[in-house]
Amino acid sequence: MTTKQLSPGRVRHLRWIPQVPLALAMVAAGTAKLGGNPAMVAMFDDIGAGQWFRYAVGALEVAGGVGLVIPRLAGYAALGLVCLLAGAVVTNVAVLRTSPVVALAHLAAAVLVAWLRRPPLVSRSDHARRP
Repeated sequence: MTTKQLSPGRVRHLRWIPQVPLALAMVAAGTAKLGGNPAMVAMFDDIGAGQWFRYAVGALEVAGGVGLVIPRLAGYAALGLVCLLAGAVVTNVAVLRTSPVVALAHLAAAVLVAWLRRPPLVSRSDHARRP
């Protein structure tokens, strides 16, 4: 029996598996925040940073979710979401005293997408360093 090897083209297509669900989750969460969902309004009241912060986080989530489905931006969007979701994990634990499981799952997906999209990120940064 032979095993089918994954070609670079197939690996590129597999990158979409974590990207699409994460993009949908981020757009849904951001839309709920921007739309004034009562649970989101109450949660940001509990955080104590003001409702402007709800709008900022919602806009960043929507932008990150949209960026994940644009191939040239996917790696950068994932890196931005890693930062945002790390803040969400800390906020859930330290401020809200709630379970960080959902935020951790999204954070893990964002880290995976950033790692899968690292070759373009690395090649662009290498290009920027050359004189």
